[in-house]
Amino acid sequence: MFDLVIKNARLALAKDIIEAELAIKDGKIVRIAKDIASEDIIDAHNLLVLPGMVDVHVHFRDSKERHKEDWYTGSSAAVAGGVTSVVDHPNTIPPTTSVKSFKAKLREAERKSIVDFGINAGVVEGAELEKLWKRGVTAFGEIFMAESRGEMGVDDMALFKAFQTIAQLSGIACIHAEDEQIILERTKKLKDKTDPSAYSSSRPNSCEVAAMTKAIGLAHDVGAKLHICHLSTKESLNLIGAEITSEVTPHHLFLSQKDWERLGTFGKMNPPLRSELDRKSLWAGLHKIDMIASDHAPHTIEEKKQDIWSAPPGVPGVETSLPLMLSAVKKGRILLQRVIEFMATNPAKIFCLRGKGEIKVGNDADFVFVDLNDMKPIKDRNLHSKAGWTPFEGMDAIFPKMTFVRGEIVYDGEIVGEKGQGRFIPGRGADKPIYG
Repeated sequence: MFDLVIKNARLALAKDIIEAELAIKDGKIVRIAKDIASEDIIDAHNLLVLPGMVDVHVHFRDSKERHKEDWYTGSSAAVAGGVTSVVDHPNTIPPTTSVKSFKAKLREAERKSIVDFGINAGVVEGAELEKLWKRGVTAFGEIFMAESRGEMGVDDMALFKAFQTIAQLSGIACIHAEDEQIILERTKKLKDKTDPSAYSSSRPNSCEVAAMTKAIGLAHDVGAKLHICHLSTKESLNLIGAEITSEVTPHHLFLSQKDWERLGTFGKMNPPLRSELDRKSLWAGLHKIDMIASDHAPHTIEEKKQDIWSAPPGVPGVETSLPLMLSAVKKGRILLQRVIEFMATNPAKIFCLRGKGEIKVGNDADFVFVDLNDMKPIKDRNLHSKAGWTPFEGMDAIFPKMTFVRGEIVYDGEIVGEKGQGRFIPGRGADKPIYG
């Protein structure tokens, strides 16, 4: 017998939307059919049922930065936004560059997370890359080619050596592409400027293009698989090749330099707010990009109120990413199936998150109920991140009605998932299935 059957649903499958029912057993989808008999049912009331979103770029902080976010609040924001799997990046305190720090992060996540999760390894001099790969990290990075936050920048030689190791392990190198020298030169000239918009000038388009060009060349020399994080410029679109994957963020799709006046220092991020031309070019060039990831990077209101050179870079976004993209679907800017590819299927496939990203028999029963007719403005008071603010305040969004992780309801308008409900998703290099 089944544990649960979802009835009266419109299922968003890989190629089509069909009216069918879902049967769940032991956290897995075991049957998709027109009529499935069961005593334990949930009526979807003809809502769309999407696969749970997979966000491969989040910073859930915790440990010495739990005042900004922790695994419970970050994962609560995720499920309220329809995200059921995440990959956490390594520039935490302490950074995820050793087996010791990895195990500490894993313990925190296993105790608190509502969503299933992967963990990326940090790349700095002395990082235990091979050992971390065997421990089950998802990928390597983001690798900072310039200082961004957390003092994890690497020089060219360290980057080349890291690429050699990552290639030997058949891993993926996730690159934060910004050129250190350009930033230093531009910041020196602009340091007396107090207008927040000066920050965009300190990290111009050429900063990303130069770093991408260098990373692509080094990776090609050693055969390393390259993934470009948060691609943000129109010029960068022309650098993407068949052997390179990339992501774009909602904040670079929905915000631009015209938002500096509204956001002030709350709009500071790396890479920075770009021009309207860049923003529109990213939308037009989505066919060249593989996925959308939030780069959820929360900071407190007090921290963001500092001057533009002192305020930490980053904005919260894991809860608003899918709602913003669904509003774009409703407005005819993008097809629903493309959103599912960008935010579920492709990230799960590229980063080998088995059982995720698609509604099909054998996969985990991760899915989201949505009503495309229920569009409402984003309000910071309704969100779940500890940050307590959003750069998307007042923008149109379509939030989930209900979110499931492995067949269990974790969000139904309120957070009902329990701390520790989420599970670690071991990466391809894992030499055993469970770590503690």
